[in-house]
Amino acid sequence: MALTYSTRKEIGKPAVDFALKGTDDKTYSLSDFSGAKALGIIFMCNHCPYVIAVQKRINALAKEYAPRGVRIVGINSNDSMCYQEDSFDAMKTRAREEGYRFPYLWDETQDVARAYGAVCTPDPFVYERVGSEFLLRYHGRIDDSWQDEKSVRHRELALALDAMLQGKPAPSDQKPSMGCSIKWKR
Repeated sequence: MALTYSTRKEIGKPAVDFALKGTDDKTYSLSDFSGAKALGIIFMCNHCPYVIAVQKRINALAKEYAPRGVRIVGINSNDSMCYQEDSFDAMKTRAREEGYRFPYLWDETQDVARAYGAVCTPDPFVYERVGSEFLLRYHGRIDDSWQDEKSVRHRELALALDAMLQGKPAPSDQKPSMGCSIKWKR
């Protein structure tokens, strides 16, 4: 496990379109979320202890914010040949066992992770819909205590979503996410 921190991305940059298969066997692209007020794209996987520690929080965010027009998407870009626990079949099992309330997508080619500049798991990007585009407003950690949900004092991703939904800018102090490095194909 190589601890990696997300690298700050340019706020205001448009989301990159994708066409990825979900664990429900549907293919998703940005247009599938065109009715959302905001879209959270979280690069994640099955085996990373950082993701395992926060997956219930990601699911809770998806449930909490769906009625307010926010959609969450999880994307697994890890090399599943070297990390079998991140295979598409294992993703299906995890999504079912955890009752994911969001699409969990497979970036088999890793092209989407590269296009977004994702480097770790979890690596959350939050986009606000402006007209027909999704523009980056937040790229940082989920909260201030990945290890222990009971120790969370600041739900940073939720605060960014709340601000966007109120027509305000997301907080400018966006601390990087941290987790396992994405397992790139060789």
